Amino acid sequence: MAGSKIILFVEDDKPIAEMYSRVLEREGYHVEFAYNGAEGLRKANAKHYDLILLDIMMPEKTGIEVLNELRGTDGSGNPDTKIVILTNLAQDKTSQEALKAQADGYIIKADIVPSQLASIIAKLL
Repeated sequence: MAGSKIILFVEDDKPIAEMYSRVLEREGYHVEFAYNGAEGLRKANAKHYDLILLDIMMPEKTGIEVLNELRGTDGSGNPDTKIVILTNLAQDKTSQEALKAQADGYIIKADIVPSQLASIIAKLL
């Protein structure tokens, strides 16, 4: 059930984070925020989240650094937490595939509307 699921949204653009979180909260998810990569990593290591939405371009630590630290070098760290990259950064296909190998999803913000994100998350959780 969505109401029992906790999402950590690691996004440095507060208006974007709030826009997506409003839809997710209407769907019954509890959303917590981190506004830079270092804060996101601290929160992710301090508490269990069912899903982490992770931007790539952020201050202090990039989303890629956070993803690598959470998953570990072999990709097996934090296996119970779903991690979805949510970015506007266009990556080449090789980079996208590398990120997908460690993440549970890779979404370009410009390609979806908030309600589609809620649908994607419902399928993951």
